[in-house]
Amino acid sequence: MTGCTILRVSPEELKQLCLSKPGAWPDEPWEGDTVAKVGPKIFAFLGESSVGVKCGRSRDEADEWLARYPDDASVMAYIGSSGWNTLRIGGAIPDDEIRDAVDASYDAVVSKLPKKHRP
Repeated sequence: MTGCTILRVSPEELKQLCLSKPGAWPDEPWEGDTVAKVGPKIFAFLGESSVGVKCGRSRDEADEWLARYPDDASVMAYIGSSGWNTLRIGGAIPDDEIRDAVDASYDAVVSKLPKKHRP
């Protein structure tokens, strides 16, 4: 369709999505970096133009994002070996897939929490 505007998810909307999860809370463990946590664990790294999330149970699963979106997904520094990727906001990755990735990251982290820390 010509003349249509595609609305893109904003970093603020992603932050709101993360913090709307049961038991989620914001933290700034490093100066200027905001993360979303559930219990004591991080489930999303919130950047100005990206979000870092757990994209699978293994590096192989997370690598599927890299194959599908080579310009907009990258392995996260330091923790990428455990299935974490950085996903660029506003690029080729559809907004619903970014939202689904945030949901999956939250679910993966919650499932590994001791019962006393689960929401």
